[in-house]
Amino acid sequence: MFAALGVAALVIFILLSLSALFSAAETAMTGVSRARMHQLEREGDRAAGRVSRLVDAPERMIGALLLGNSLMNIVASAYATDVFERHLPSPWGVLASTGLMTLLVLIYAEVLPKTLAIGRPDDFSRLLSWPTLLTVRVFGPVIAAIQWLIVRVLALVGFEVSPEADASAAQEEIRGAIEYHHEEGLVEDRDRRMLGGVLDLSDMDVTQVMVHRRNIVMIDADLPAKEVVAEALEAPYTRLPLYRGDSENIIGVLHARDLARAIAACDGDVNAVKIAEVAREPWFIPDTTNLKDQLQAFLKRKQHFALTVDEYGALMGLVTLEDILEEIVGEIEDEHDFAVEGVRRQQDGSINVDGAVTIRDLNRAMDWNLPDDDWVTVAGLVIHEAQTIPEPGQTFIFHGHRFQVLRRQRNQITALRVSPKLNATGEEA
Repeated sequence: MFAALGVAALVIFILLSLSALFSAAETAMTGVSRARMHQLEREGDRAAGRVSRLVDAPERMIGALLLGNSLMNIVASAYATDVFERHLPSPWGVLASTGLMTLLVLIYAEVLPKTLAIGRPDDFSRLLSWPTLLTVRVFGPVIAAIQWLIVRVLALVGFEVSPEADASAAQEEIRGAIEYHHEEGLVEDRDRRMLGGVLDLSDMDVTQVMVHRRNIVMIDADLPAKEVVAEALEAPYTRLPLYRGDSENIIGVLHARDLARAIAACDGDVNAVKIAEVAREPWFIPDTTNLKDQLQAFLKRKQHFALTVDEYGALMGLVTLEDILEEIVGEIEDEHDFAVEGVRRQQDGSINVDGAVTIRDLNRAMDWNLPDDDWVTVAGLVIHEAQTIPEPGQTFIFHGHRFQVLRRQRNQITALRVSPKLNATGEEA
């Protein structure tokens, strides 16, 4: 009798151990870092390569592991019930088997292995990659048939299963991971903004970072060469648009280096320089171009300067490579940059903001989350929300902040005061 019970206990232990193996593999494979596995595979780690192949087909892998896990648990429970019924009167045998197997399956075959695997998913996934791959190969045909049946059943109720990966979902997953590790203190705030800036490039167009046409420093091409050189030297930029007649009639772009070479070629005779011949051909781009595409265009054409136009060909502004890079790394200043006065903190915790400050720059400076989908500047956001052009002194509350108009010039809001984040009662948090 004792020998038979010992054999039964050994069989149940083996079956539950296999079940625990499947549970650990399922948890580890679903929680593994695919990026780390990809990197380890490139470094020659064969186990990481097996993990990468498995997670590329998650439905088939998880289905095989669940099938193996369920099969082991069912067989172990049925065998235990049979053993207990032969040694205990009914219904005590069934009750004892049910109680004991519930505890063993829950603790030994489920909670324990999953707790271990969830703590070190990368290590466990590599360790269990070969047994998992073998399980998928054994149960592969069964899982394929089950998947086919599931797809047909879901199609009957109007639900379509798409196997294609969603690029936007992948970006949101990366963004979520960055935010999570930032909250855990593993990613610094500056690094979080840089990584987020890279992901945001494809969602932003050039109008959100460009210099507006009224702020462009440009030179009249009809001026004498000496005056053109003087204005170019006084300007804080190395690339300056040249216009003729109308300021929107851009005929070229004057580069300071080209101008210096031309002056040297004329033996220092500024009046002998032919400005029209020195200027480069302007590059016009649609104002709907997103920043990711424009960054690639800058790199491909090896140019750092482009003029943006709307659908009617009217000049809207200019964008540079530096403007796009600043969306990733933050403000880039050199010895020729002017100090930009746009966001000024006040003693009461509020801030004074120039109307032309972009919402994105304000969010970065104050770590806020004001929406920038419909409008680029803070003034534009206020006008959009107020549905009118406010008068100085008017105050509005939206998106958790209080906005007070300080100054207005004609139809343009030039200065505002913005409160810190307000609580539910409308008071400063």
